[in-house]
Amino acid sequence: MKVNLRKRNVLMVLAGVTALLIKSWFSDSIGDIVHDYLGNVAASFAVFFLIAIAAASGLHRIWVAVIALAIVEAFELTDGFGVMTNVYDPFDYLANALGVILAYFVDSTFLRK
Repeated sequence: MKVNLRKRNVLMVLAGVTALLIKSWFSDSIGDIVHDYLGNVAASFAVFFLIAIAAASGLHRIWVAVIALAIVEAFELTDGFGVMTNVYDPFDYLANALGVILAYFVDSTFLRK
């Protein structure tokens, strides 16, 4: 994997983590829907780029997306892998998918340039 691509992926992971950490600031001004689902979108976004880093350049990006989606949805299904407590909300599955889709499109946009 090229160094620039690795740096970009690390920055995208940090962007996802940052959004996860500051979601409560957004919810004050935008509303509860942001607080309820931005964390899922942000975490899923970050997981996509973590998988991309782990996979290096040998795995097609659609498979990175499939693996990332499987991980975040498994997290929801298993109540945080039994490690974290998770509040069940069926819309979390949609928010997770949106995060992975957003990451896929951001990744695709950067790869075209």
